[in-house]
Amino acid sequence: MMFVAACGKNEQQESGSGVKITLLNSKGEIQSQLEAAAAAFKEDYPDITLEIIPVPAGQSPFEKASALYASGNPATITMLDTGDVEKFKDRILDLSGEKWMADAVDRSTSLTTFDGKNYAFPLAIEGYGFIYNKAVVDQAVGGSFDPATITTTDALEQLFQKIEASGKAPLIVSPMDWSLGAHYLPLAYAGQSSDPAAVARFVEDLKAGKVDLASNSVFNGLLDTFDLMAKYNIDKKSPLSGTYERGPEVLGKGEVGIWFQGNWAWPQISSFDTASGQYGFLPVPVSNNADDFGNTQISSAVSKRLVLDKEKNTAEQQAAAKTFLEWMVYSEKGQDFLVNQANIIPAFKNIKLEAKDPLAKSISDYIAKGKSEESMSTLPADHWAKIGASMQKYLAGAADRATLLTEIQDYWKTVK
Repeated sequence: MMFVAACGKNEQQESGSGVKITLLNSKGEIQSQLEAAAAAFKEDYPDITLEIIPVPAGQSPFEKASALYASGNPATITMLDTGDVEKFKDRILDLSGEKWMADAVDRSTSLTTFDGKNYAFPLAIEGYGFIYNKAVVDQAVGGSFDPATITTTDALEQLFQKIEASGKAPLIVSPMDWSLGAHYLPLAYAGQSSDPAAVARFVEDLKAGKVDLASNSVFNGLLDTFDLMAKYNIDKKSPLSGTYERGPEVLGKGEVGIWFQGNWAWPQISSFDTASGQYGFLPVPVSNNADDFGNTQISSAVSKRLVLDKEKNTAEQQAAAKTFLEWMVYSEKGQDFLVNQANIIPAFKNIKLEAKDPLAKSISDYIAKGKSEESMSTLPADHWAKIGASMQKYLAGAADRATLLTEIQDYWKTVK
């Protein structure tokens, strides 16, 4: 289908019937919503036809975009993960002068800015932490639970104990390598400092073999919290047997009070919901000092970026693509697509629509209060598999903490 579209795009322009552009979508769960947005966009701009091309399941956006470039047929707009933008920077447009740059939320374009030029549109913010079922925790605390009361590791354990005393399991730990290796453990990198430059220096020091993780308070604090999670885990007798699908089911049904996961899980949780949509996030504490960075911050970052091809697409197609980006940020229909249809947390201050999805709303609230910690969105491609495997061994009791920390240090020494 995409090759037929490619053949037709220039012919269509020459015939004077408008301009055809394509968008390579790597966020499979919003394919139908994007197709509906393309139709709504055409109502406002009848001369522009936008076709949505899905990235096949199991293929990374980087692989698919690279294949399209190799065939001489890149999409007009490509949806990439943050860490992939730099690899394409010589083939995509500088977007620094676009109107929406002034409305982008703080730090949302810093990771896609090279030599002072921003090359990507920040599409979606995602965040993660402890998702709580308010019905379960309200019952456990004997009133209306206030998430602001959980600011230390001890406070978290007391909550686990109260949930357990109420007859429910405190939490479920999902043992997938990506959850442990790409989400949980990276809190220890991001939590080193509220200054992103200091976090970047810490990672460089890890690569250079200059860090002793055994004496690093944030790493040890995060693992202390992980030990608590393992102790109160509903699956503690068989900690590696759980599947992703089990998490939203036991949380939504109220069999457990808490699940470590991200806002992307809302559609699955909602299909089992017994708490009337009452869910929210708790940060993951790393110490017993409530003032320590990370204890009251939720991890969030722009997870998906849109880039515009400058090699094969014409100036007219590039202009049409820029019109679509602006339409999403400033038109009622575009904002409705982002917030209400795609359940996306927008990266733009001017969008005031409130999320209906309780997890997106919770993360948006943390961001609005200035209580967010930048997620690690540029980790090496094999980090989650390698470090996730080490975390699985630790969770299962097959490796002690010293072994885990040594494996993490050894991994970073291999990273170029």
